[in-house]
Amino acid sequence: MSYFLCWNSKVALKVVNSVTSMGAANTNRFWSRYMSGRAKKLVHQYEYDLIVLGGGSGGLACAKEAVVNGAKVACLDYVIPTPIGTKWGIGGTCVNVGCIPKKLMHQAALLGESIHEAESYGWEIPDSQKIKPDWGKLVQSVQNHIKSVNWVTRVDLRDKNVEYVNGLGSFVDPHTISAKLKNGSERLLTGQNIVIAVGGRPRYPEIPGADLGITSDDLFSLDHAPGKTLVVGAGYIGLECAGFLNGLGYDATVMVRSIVLRGFDQQMANIVADAMVERGIKFLHKTIPKVVCRNGNGRYLVKYYNTETDVESSDEFDTVLWAIGRKGLVNELNLSNVNVETKADKIIVNNAEETNVPNIYAVGDIIHGRPELTPVAIHAGRLLARRIFAGSTQIMDYTDVATTVFSPLEYACVGMAEEDAIRQHGEDNIEVFHGFYKPTEFFVPQKSVRYCYLKAVALRSDDQKVLGLHYIGPVAGEVIQGFAAAVKSGLTMKILLNTVGIHPTTAEEFTRLSITKRSGLDPTPATCCS
Repeated sequence: MSYFLCWNSKVALKVVNSVTSMGAANTNRFWSRYMSGRAKKLVHQYEYDLIVLGGGSGGLACAKEAVVNGAKVACLDYVIPTPIGTKWGIGGTCVNVGCIPKKLMHQAALLGESIHEAESYGWEIPDSQKIKPDWGKLVQSVQNHIKSVNWVTRVDLRDKNVEYVNGLGSFVDPHTISAKLKNGSERLLTGQNIVIAVGGRPRYPEIPGADLGITSDDLFSLDHAPGKTLVVGAGYIGLECAGFLNGLGYDATVMVRSIVLRGFDQQMANIVADAMVERGIKFLHKTIPKVVCRNGNGRYLVKYYNTETDVESSDEFDTVLWAIGRKGLVNELNLSNVNVETKADKIIVNNAEETNVPNIYAVGDIIHGRPELTPVAIHAGRLLARRIFAGSTQIMDYTDVATTVFSPLEYACVGMAEEDAIRQHGEDNIEVFHGFYKPTEFFVPQKSVRYCYLKAVALRSDDQKVLGLHYIGPVAGEVIQGFAAAVKSGLTMKILLNTVGIHPTTAEEFTRLSITKRSGLDPTPATCCS
């Protein structure tokens, strides 16, 4: 029983009950297996059973789940201000400068569009062409919501007995963390287990004048209207920001170094970009920035270079937004003190989120080679806590994770891109069902249906297992979320096409896919019910 000397009593009681129910014959076998695993507690005494570095989605989920399973937990979180001084409260990227404010501003843009559409449905809106957004009021509304979430998060940690430390954590040794507090003092904390969940921050280009630009860390609290904006980068962050800025009435230009939406199905990515061009968003393809200068008129002169035509050009903008990728916050952790292995600013872990150091783990955007998505971090964090403190063996499944790009015409997908499926299985073994469609709600205001498109990537076998579903159109995330469970469960085209759709919805279009790319037939429907 000496094993329990350093255990939280709640954990000890659970294990005692489990052991005594086994019978004497299996007791020794249990202790041999249990104490050799990562869930074991050493006889050393530490201040905490778990210290979590990072107060974002993954770290908070892990911390709270650990407490549920009897652990004593401390969670450290500290936001280093951006070059222009932006900082925020607990909750991580998603809550403060990511998913939540992005979706709210996307919604603001959609509402503006809907106001003008309402006239065609019979709503009388005086001087509708004069309607424009108030950037300051929008920012204030978004920030008020974020601050309310910050507060609720703090209260939730207190209620769940997670000790919150507003300090920048770094390693002293594998069981000791130094927290640099806001007042400049230092506090040392010791823990049996350490989980790194510090996430990442936007990159800045290494060019003259880079510090004159902002990133998504600044945009959602910007104290002035962005005006004419150059968005450098064509990943999902860049396209989303350019999309809602354009929807709010600001001139937006996207600078593309190589391809649009790297990592996504490229046919769908190019359709998203074409739909944005149709709405008035400009794209500078194969172009990189060279220098940013402040002009005397308060604007910024950006000189840039087209790598395909070998031509240099320039233009003036009110705002330059860097969206060229994100880097993991490994430099601030003093990982050299513990020899945790890293790769390209990220931490290397195995399939159980374990680093090469026995008691140190990592979850979320900081780990190498995993989807950088909030729900992924949350689920992985919870499962990790259960493995450490509840004897669970369930690991995170990173396959078939659904996601959405909140571009003006949204794009959502789950599973494999078409090119990835062909690369893995061979072109002759892949069947792609596809079709354009016409959302009913687009008819009356005569909105363009040119880019409303979806496809199913399947194996060309008897059961035609679905490898990936892709959809561009209204409320894309809501559409794909339900299908994601089906794909996870082994959806086949036979099952999909035998499913009766809900009419008239856009989601039902998946149940009506009958034309394959291989057939060469026109995938454009004649009517909404064809």
